[in-house]
Amino acid sequence: MIVLSASDLGKSYGLDVILEGVSFHINKGDRVGIVGHNGAGKTTLVNILTGELPCDEGNFFISKDLSVGYLKQRDVLDSERTVIEEVSDIFSGLDEMEREIERLTEEIARRSEALGDSEESQEKLKPDWERLHHLQHEFERRGGYTYKSEINGVLSSMAFGEEYYNQKTNSLSGGERTRLALACLLLKKPDILFLDEPTNHLDIGTLKWLEQYLKSYQGTIVLISHDRYFLDQTVTKIFDIENKHLTVYDGNYSEFLDKKRKSKEVALKAYNKQQEEIKRQEALIRSYKERGTEKLAKRAASREKRLAHVERLEKPKGENAVLKIAFKEKFQSGTDVLLAENLAGGVDGRNALFKNVDFDIKRGERICIVGANGIGKTTLLRTLIGDLKPISGYIRKGHNLEIGYYEQGQQLLGTSNTVMDEIHNEHRLYTDGEIRNILGRFLFRGDMVFRNVGDLSGGEKARLALLKLIMSGANLLVLDEPTNHLDIDSKEAFEEALLDYEGTVITVTHDRYFLNKIPDRIFELTPDGIREYLGKYDYYLAKKESMESGKAYLKDMSGPREKVESGSKEERKLQKEKEAIERRRERESKRLMDLISASEERISTIEEEMLNPEIAADHEALSVLAKEMAELKEIVENAYDEWNLLE
Repeated sequence: MIVLSASDLGKSYGLDVILEGVSFHINKGDRVGIVGHNGAGKTTLVNILTGELPCDEGNFFISKDLSVGYLKQRDVLDSERTVIEEVSDIFSGLDEMEREIERLTEEIARRSEALGDSEESQEKLKPDWERLHHLQHEFERRGGYTYKSEINGVLSSMAFGEEYYNQKTNSLSGGERTRLALACLLLKKPDILFLDEPTNHLDIGTLKWLEQYLKSYQGTIVLISHDRYFLDQTVTKIFDIENKHLTVYDGNYSEFLDKKRKSKEVALKAYNKQQEEIKRQEALIRSYKERGTEKLAKRAASREKRLAHVERLEKPKGENAVLKIAFKEKFQSGTDVLLAENLAGGVDGRNALFKNVDFDIKRGERICIVGANGIGKTTLLRTLIGDLKPISGYIRKGHNLEIGYYEQGQQLLGTSNTVMDEIHNEHRLYTDGEIRNILGRFLFRGDMVFRNVGDLSGGEKARLALLKLIMSGANLLVLDEPTNHLDIDSKEAFEEALLDYEGTVITVTHDRYFLNKIPDRIFELTPDGIREYLGKYDYYLAKKESMESGKAYLKDMSGPREKVESGSKEERKLQKEKEAIERRRERESKRLMDLISASEERISTIEEEMLNPEIAADHEALSVLAKEMAELKEIVENAYDEWNLLE
């Protein structure tokens, strides 16, 4: 059953066309993920479908009598209400119904006692009994007997314990307000649920709960998200907005990526094949015309006519512009990067958010820190970089350490500066032209470079902060939620840059796709220290579940309790050595391929120089070039041999 359909939707702002010819339909129970780069028109489309914006062209249809709920990126909570008032208001009708049931029950009891048990008395009470039964049935159908426990369950899952219930919503942080708005929307259970970036400000535990909730949701879901892992877990259909148009793909995000790649390959192959055939026909036509005979002239005219009626395939458009990122160290740090022993820290320097933190981080490692919201992950990062003093314990920094810090709120940017000035103020030796070229690689082009930093979107500020980090030349990157405001293409470019980076990385993140790609080790921060997991997110998840089931088993046993660890020291050592070998293999492979490429490029240049008549006549110069070419060919041959051994 189709619950929502759109035909040829279009939206423009002045001369800037955002959406064009957008058509689709959504069936009851579909879970749709909308993807596309920042500014592609994802939120614009959802705003049109929810009535927040008019469309300029086309139309859309939503089935009658269906309720619609919309979670925007900015919440619209009533700041004068408490948390529990905000949530309870959703069920205000049930409260009134419950009071009416209680009143009617008491009224029937009172009248029954006064009238007695005669048949005539019962007949008089019949309308009240029928009214009571109807109210009780409706109350049960609308969840009247379960809504209070449902409120507690959803609030608890959204990290709102009872201590939050009487807090005014205007005292909540931005992330807490977003979580509360999402909780309210889920409790309303609309028939069609629109969600714009619902995973912002959620920790991993809450994300997992939300995924399970949405999987079992009885209605239809349409969501915008840059969280690739979340999309894989929740959606059954992808709407891809690219170059103003929308393409529908069945499946989750990973399936969409594969299908999109294959679709582009097929389209490009078909286009190239048609172009070859068109060129062949045009060459034949020219050939027939050049011969000048009447018979061949007729053949040429016939072929021209057929060629004119061929439906020309449109050349597949290239990929959208993406970040060009490459982190480089000015100089290498020592082997020992950071050592912490018995570290405790807090924002005020007195009340510890965490304690007993121990770790030893070596050069070239990529460490990801995870943990519940409020556990102190950002506080730990600020303590490591020296922004906060530890309450107890100590940190030892390694030799030649240059730290670059990415702050998730971009508070380190000067909001009154222009984009140009923000870079120029720290890099005076660069010319304006050089800075504009650098900014262009980060998608700041044209007049954008003269915009004030304070007027940039979250994604634009994130790109600017990353650019400053790259230009710092740091050999230790300390990153606090670096992928939060990046679109999917930018996230993937950023991840590839981190994988190529030879320095050390310490990052706090809730991005599970990132966690499955980047870390050598995962640190789970708890109030009592760090639990270390060797490997990536799936290993961390499996090991954590294994530990928890092991603890549950040990709890039921009598006698001494066995300590459950995240793998033996020997296992961790072997795994660490294995990953270190793999990293060295990848670096050596890259070095050899760069050497081969540079050598072959020089060989090609020498061959062109040897064709120069002046050099060809100079036997001495020719001899020098020939000798250099022979040496380069030997280098290439040896490099290929070494590369084959690595592979």
